[in-house]
Amino acid sequence: MRRVLLTGFEPFGFIDGNSSWEAVKLAAEHPIEGAVIETVLLPVTFSGAPLSMEAAIEAFDPEVVVAVGQAGGRAAVAVERVAVNLVDASMPDNDGRQPIGDVLVADGPGAYFTGLPLRSCVEAARAAGVPAAESMTAGTYVCNTVFYRLMHLVATRRPGLRGGFVHVPLMPGQSLDGAYPTLSSELAAKAIAAIVRTALDGDPH
Repeated sequence: MRRVLLTGFEPFGFIDGNSSWEAVKLAAEHPIEGAVIETVLLPVTFSGAPLSMEAAIEAFDPEVVVAVGQAGGRAAVAVERVAVNLVDASMPDNDGRQPIGDVLVADGPGAYFTGLPLRSCVEAARAAGVPAAESMTAGTYVCNTVFYRLMHLVATRRPGLRGGFVHVPLMPGQSLDGAYPTLSSELAAKAIAAIVRTALDGDPH
């Protein structure tokens, strides 16, 4: 059986819940022939999130890792292209830390490209009936920290691992005043499952 690891985040900031974790839990229930899916909940902390992800990779030994984060203000599932070697926090993490202008890996490259077949993943999500788009970067908060550390792990220690990052919009219950666009967890999960299938089958392009 081919192994897939999905990661999502705990709640943070002023919004209740986290759409990434709800979508990841549902995506793990979608049957993918020949694959077994493991999920892990990451803390929204600059130190804890990458360590938790790396520990899960070591324990589960997956072939594919799709890290998922929540993006308030986005209306579509976004497959991220580039992870940058920078943390520039607009708000404190759940440990109260707010690094500004720090690098993530002192001797690491300025950026890494995703290991997912980006355009094919977007097309697969749309074919599943879910709005999806390419996105250039995952920002400079904890999501990007996880994305960069994932790709650094691939580059330095696990060359056979295929990994990448996906952002999902808020859930309807997180924006009851209509201030932010939303997407149901069920649709977000369909997109993630389609992305996983594509990552298992496709070549990066």
